[in-house]
Amino acid sequence: MKLSDLIKSKNNNNIVNPYIIAEAGVNHEGSMKLAKRLVKEAKEGGADAIKFQSYKAETLASKNSPAYWDTTKEPTQSQYELFKKHDSFWKEEMQELKNYCDEIDIEFLSTPFDVESANFLNEMMDVFKISSSDITNKPFIEYMCSFGKPILLSTGASNLEEVKEAVGWINAFKLPLSLMHCVLNYPTPDENANLGMIAGLKKEFPDNIIGYSDHTLPKEMKVCEMATILGAVIIEKHFTHDKSLPGNDHYHAMDKEDLNKFKANLETTFEILGSFKIEALDDEEKSRLNARRSLVAAKDIQKGKIIEKSDLTFKRPAHGISPKYIDEVVGKAAKVDIMEDDIIREELL
Repeated sequence: MKLSDLIKSKNNNNIVNPYIIAEAGVNHEGSMKLAKRLVKEAKEGGADAIKFQSYKAETLASKNSPAYWDTTKEPTQSQYELFKKHDSFWKEEMQELKNYCDEIDIEFLSTPFDVESANFLNEMMDVFKISSSDITNKPFIEYMCSFGKPILLSTGASNLEEVKEAVGWINAFKLPLSLMHCVLNYPTPDENANLGMIAGLKKEFPDNIIGYSDHTLPKEMKVCEMATILGAVIIEKHFTHDKSLPGNDHYHAMDKEDLNKFKANLETTFEILGSFKIEALDDEEKSRLNARRSLVAAKDIQKGKIIEKSDLTFKRPAHGISPKYIDEVVGKAAKVDIMEDDIIREELL
């Protein structure tokens, strides 16, 4: 299923295998060869889509914008300086990546951070992603909505009123919308993941698909697995070919092996979750017969006696009349002599 179809669907946030977005961002470091390697490895790891970022430092940040990431991992102190290192990919590069994604059958996405990139990405994508950093950027949100495509909105560093406000701007265009729980820390400590907000978003926005954009360290990928169990229908996580590289988006990203681990974890998890339909399993039939109880004679009952409640007790196994029918048994006559501890069956009455 394409992401646009998922956002349009009425999933009702059932627990399902999620749509996985490998967020490559600018981890290509300006190299097309490396960018295509990221696409290929995301596909091999089982991602449904790979997402890049499209921006120019001049239109994204002022020259005095301070860092908000872990500067022990990424020492650059200025947002402008960091973004300037990674803003070489533009329309032609994104089109080449889009073509390559089509070739190997993985969905292409890129987050636009200005009007120009939104314009050329509109020709390449069926969904617009709005970054957490732009959740209060009303004119830019409305501009992206003007293309009439489904919206994926991250909610990092926002309170409920800010989310509702942004949702209102999008709803004015009557567009399908998915909300992505996100914590805007790089990296996010596990104790700050606050996955309970997924349930909060589901409660506040029952008509929207809810997902999760993760910035925790990958480790065993349990955070994303827990998010899925809580009902996140879309999982997005930064993606790299080498987690040991310096830079803001490498050290907290997952790689192909992490992605494979996540997929394997989910396979086991869904085996354990099993069916959401309430019914007895075939493997429980022996237990139904032997661990449940039957009505049993509490004393000797002579042939012809009208059975009273005091004549009966209930014991295992369930090879006779169930105790739930005791009111129908009381008042019937014994057809034969019934001995104490005999299981009561229809042919005895």
